[in-house]
Amino acid sequence: MSNEPISLDAALASFDTLWSPRIVTSVNDYDVRIAKVEGEHVWHTHDHTDEFFLVLAGELTIALRDRTVVLAQGDVFTVPRGTEHKPSAPGGASILMFEPTGTLTVGDSHDEVPDHVDATTGHPL
Repeated sequence: MSNEPISLDAALASFDTLWSPRIVTSVNDYDVRIAKVEGEHVWHTHDHTDEFFLVLAGELTIALRDRTVVLAQGDVFTVPRGTEHKPSAPGGASILMFEPTGTLTVGDSHDEVPDHVDATTGHPL
């Protein structure tokens, strides 16, 4: 990882693939990931870790089994470990996630992963 400042705008401009996070830096044993998202992800659960979301642009909806959370630009939300959830962004969004290194974007248990979803631990920027 670079020891220089990182422009999130430049980092987001460097790729177009949806639901395919890029690792911008690390903090201890955690990845700071950015992603462009549009449409729906899959229902999934992270059994051993919380999942932190920060909306950089657009609007992100996170469906939970008991409610739906809508995040606007600048909003943050943490999905507690073990909570089934399904992110979506009908109009598109750019997001930042903070997750332990190696965490799969589709969690430990999930619905079938469609072709448009890159089930990954994040690609280097």
